[in-house]
Amino acid sequence: MNWLLVVAGAMAGAPLRFLTDRYVQSRHDTVFPWGTCTVNAVGSFVLGLLTGAAAAGAASSHLQLLIGTGLCGALTTYSTFSYETLRLAADRARGSAAANVVVTVAAGLAAAFAGVAAGQALWG
Repeated sequence: MNWLLVVAGAMAGAPLRFLTDRYVQSRHDTVFPWGTCTVNAVGSFVLGLLTGAAAAGAASSHLQLLIGTGLCGALTTYSTFSYETLRLAADRARGSAAANVVVTVAAGLAAAFAGVAAGQALWG
């Protein structure tokens, strides 16, 4: 049963990641990977929100598997973040590569903290 919850969440998360990435990136005329940065920040917020809800006893283990492992696992992408950073550096856009690391990590951490705070405020 647990693996079906993970699969169901991932079935929603993967296309959501692809569509969000393409939409966001199409709005920016730059080499900076705003789409990947966006999905990683959104996924971090959702996982933080779920964590806050779980800490307050408002999120079941099944919901954690569906949303946390499945949806957020497929929505966020460390491998694409790494690849895009390396590609920027190889293309001699080292400033953009460094900015990608700083912005993505900072945005992800801030989003996760905000999500936990929101979860605790809503359900704590």
